[in-house]
Amino acid sequence: MSTRENARFVCPACTRSIAVTDTLRDALVENGCAICGADVDLDAFDVAETA
Repeated sequence: MSTRENARFVCPACTRSIAVTDTLRDALVENGCAICGADVDLDAFDVAETA
């Protein structure tokens, strides 16, 4: 199992931004933003570019 950060989350409500793993992305979509509680969908994530 990988814990590599592979996406960036930007909350559509509070605009907080963090790098996330697939597992954290899934949790944010299911539960909402951990900071403000706003609903989150997959549009709030940008896939990280790999070198």
